[in-house]
Amino acid sequence: MRKLIALFMLFGILFAPMITKAQEETESEAEATEEAAPVQAAPAPTPVMTDDDLVAEEQSFHQVIKDKFIEGDPTYMTPVLLCLILGLAVALERIVTLNLSTTNTKKLLAKVESALEEGGIEAAKDVTKGTRGPVASIFTQGLMRYSEGIEMVEKSIIAYGSVEMGRLEKGLVWISLFISLAPMLGFMGTVIGMIGAFDSIEAAGDISPSLVAGGIKIALLTTVAGLIVAIILQLFYNYCVAKIDGIVNDMEDASISLVDILVKHKLTR
Repeated sequence: MRKLIALFMLFGILFAPMITKAQEETESEAEATEEAAPVQAAPAPTPVMTDDDLVAEEQSFHQVIKDKFIEGDPTYMTPVLLCLILGLAVALERIVTLNLSTTNTKKLLAKVESALEEGGIEAAKDVTKGTRGPVASIFTQGLMRYSEGIEMVEKSIIAYGSVEMGRLEKGLVWISLFISLAPMLGFMGTVIGMIGAFDSIEAAGDISPSLVAGGIKIALLTTVAGLIVAIILQLFYNYCVAKIDGIVNDMEDASISLVDILVKHKLTR
């Protein structure tokens, strides 16, 4: 029995270093496996939209214009806005009137010539009276003087043509007024804003950006508003002038053609 115990003790002494080394190798491999494993990155935080960001995204063009109007001081921006509203009202009225005054002169002349051949002067008058526009009105005035001779027809057409031209140009002077007035009002706001800025500097005794920023901002906004209004109204004004020039040219050409038709009708009677 003693020999058996001694034998076990001998085996324990011999194999103990090998068991310990095997355990150390196993622990080393486990640590290496843990270090080699990929480290998962933490998920990026989801950006949170603040109320200010939402308001900035939802701000419409109308809201931007409204904010700039308030920042520019309604005292100086309101007159500029009135110039825009009144100028656009007059310009739109002129555009509608001029478009309604446009006449197909070739078609009208053909109808008048056909009416003269079939029913005479009275039939031609009925055609011109039933047609809208300044050209037809001039034709009516000329046909009414047919019995007095071709020379009276020409004089009547020229005289009544001047009257119709005055009617076509009616209202353009107001558009021109608002075109000139809007920048002036904007510059007036500029001058007043700069005066306020220098008053603030004088009162504080020091030049500080915060003191002059308000006055300069008012000055710039009113100037920009006045220039924008003038540009918009100038476009409408030029369109109306071009439209009037076209109608006047048609009136002159049609008047000459009408006289020729009347001379031809008189000679063939």
